[in-house]
Amino acid sequence: QVQLVESGGGLVQAGGSLRLSCAASGSIFSTNVMGWFRQAPGKQRELVATITSGGSTNYKESVKGRFTISRDNGKNTVYLQMNSLKPEDTAVYYCKMYPTNWLGARTGMDYWGKGTLVTVSS
Repeated sequence: QVQLVESGGGLVQAGGSLRLSCAASGSIFSTNVMGWFRQAPGKQRELVATITSGGSTNYKESVKGRFTISRDNGKNTVYLQMNSLKPEDTAVYYCKMYPTNWLGARTGMDYWGKGTLVTVSS
């Protein structure tokens, strides 16, 4: 089993910054993908950014240039630096992890954190 715990959410004014963290513990595979998803009220959960064990990243188009995903494999932690925040970024942000093989193919189930709320005021 893998446990994911997010932190760093809060209330910020438009144009401000927040840094989210997600610490993983338990039976963590050496190769995996970690990522951030978000869900706004009344909307479906959507991908924000992902990063592989090797550091390859993928971003939702609307956050490119504003958000940066990074990870510390030694600490089993993934980060999301969010700059130039907009009211439409308001959502609960969830951390996700799934294991992969060395080719990057999924080899197991998704693990999710419980989420951290980000509120951006206008």
